[in-house]
Amino acid sequence: MKLELTPLTNIPMVHTGDDLVKLISEGLTRAGITPSDGDILVLAQKIVSKAEGQWVNLALIQPSTRAITLAATNEKDPRLVELILQESKQVLRIRSGTIIVEHRLGFVCANAGIDHSNVAGNGDAGEEWVLLLPEDPDASARNLREKLEEIFGARIGVLIIDSHGRAWRQGVVGVAIGLSGMPGLVDMRGKNDLFGYTLRITTIGAADELAAAASLIMGQADEGTPIVHARGFPYALREGSLVELIRPKEQDLFR
Repeated sequence: MKLELTPLTNIPMVHTGDDLVKLISEGLTRAGITPSDGDILVLAQKIVSKAEGQWVNLALIQPSTRAITLAATNEKDPRLVELILQESKQVLRIRSGTIIVEHRLGFVCANAGIDHSNVAGNGDAGEEWVLLLPEDPDASARNLREKLEEIFGARIGVLIIDSHGRAWRQGVVGVAIGLSGMPGLVDMRGKNDLFGYTLRITTIGAADELAAAASLIMGQADEGTPIVHARGFPYALREGSLVELIRPKEQDLFR
């Protein structure tokens, strides 16, 4: 088995309304890659959010009483806290500089995934602009996949990733927040290990594993490589969704 990860280079800065299918296709051409069955395109969340116009100007946000109260305890801008609340189902933890929430999409993350880094608004490079996660990352991935499959005549997957921290671990890693045409989980229960024992509980977070690998190639700072082509994904493609990866609350031992 060999997994090949190739960053698509010279991707321009993305703005609202930009055609990501065109940017991906041109990047593949520059890299000399023609997608084939089983390939996966991994995209950083930021370029999807930017293309979909998920910008918010903090100057236009009026913080609620609750946002003002929370901001006083964790030293964040009340306007940003208001956006965090709007993007969240539940606030789980608060500390200086960070609010841990259950995002409206179902996963637990810091500050509702709202970005200041590598973000500039429409012509304004100031800190007033922030970027929200895509409204529906699964739908975004599905739309991109269908168009790319039509262009290249191959069955592929599309994975949208973001950087999240983890309970009990330092540092951020790439995780899946939207996917189409590929599995989120791979169920190994019922299969045998090397010694013939039947696996009883093993399920593999395959989408998150690929997300973490691609994130190494993308980088976290000024690398400018938000799209990675993956070839050699070791599991069969099928339709999948983010919901596969969200642990049900009744099984969550860390809240």
